[in-house]
Amino acid sequence: MSETRSDGELLRAAADGDRRAFEELYRRFAPWLTARLRSRCADAGVVDDVVQETFLAIWRGKARYREDGDVAGWLWRVGSRRLVDALRGDGARGRLRQALARLRHRDEASAEERVLAGVEHGDLAGALVRLSPELRAVLQATVIDGLTTREAAVVLGIPPGTVKTRAMRARKQLREALA
Repeated sequence: MSETRSDGELLRAAADGDRRAFEELYRRFAPWLTARLRSRCADAGVVDDVVQETFLAIWRGKARYREDGDVAGWLWRVGSRRLVDALRGDGARGRLRQALARLRHRDEASAEERVLAGVEHGDLAGALVRLSPELRAVLQATVIDGLTTREAAVVLGIPPGTVKTRAMRARKQLREALA
């Protein structure tokens, strides 16, 4: 009878190059991580890439578990950060352009579609550029990426109260810039 290893033991063994431990870790957590990330991003291709990148980071030793919480929570932090990075990259900008191009072929754009078009082409883009990087990062995490305040705090490495304060300041500055 084989002994079942704990999540932490599997993660440590996988990070040390144990292929079987890595495969077991992947079987245990990849479906769960995929489902969680798909609740944040509708693009299944991006989510699948992020899941693969997350597990590759473990295999290559770029993501190290420091035993400061449960493995699932740690994997979520690693995966959600990688998702935010993927959405911030040129890939996200290209997907936005593709979405806007598809929208132009429809008769009437929704309110969301008009806002997205304004982000890329209107006054909002200039107002966003004038925000400090800290305020822009909070808006990116909470508005564009759809993270909760708590999740944004984890991703950005700041307290939840700071996320709320920066979001409030960013909205105020945007209202003033667009008035």
